Amino acid sequence: MANVQYIGTGRRKTSVARVRLLPGSGNITINKRDIEEYFDFDTLKVLVKEPLVITDTIDKYDVFVNVQGGGFTGQAGAIRHGISRALVNSDEELKPVLKKAGFLTRDPRMKERKKYGLKKARRAPQFSKR
Repeated sequence: MANVQYIGTGRRKTSVARVRLLPGSGNITINKRDIEEYFDFDTLKVLVKEPLVITDTIDKYDVFVNVQGGGFTGQAGAIRHGISRALVNSDEELKPVLKKAGFLTRDPRMKERKKYGLKKARRAPQFSKR
């Protein structure tokens, strides 16, 4: 069984995407649903496909993704990160192109934790002199 697959894990905010690339015709499946069915917005579909488009591998691989946590935008960013990492696993020569585009960098921005005595991370209770 010579079934070659390349694996990459992508993260953004609280979303985690586990990506598998298999040689194929360019189908993208997210949580057992087609990308057209999973994402409503075209911008998110474009965001997910960017690493494949920039490296000219959109027709070479079928992409299978399990993603959980966060919202739609965070999930799309995590999928993009995972696809980029899987592409680097498949061909090391794609790394400079993806690195220059910024797809291999994990976005470190996270929600700040709530502190005691405050209503949210930084929001203090309303102040009144009397």
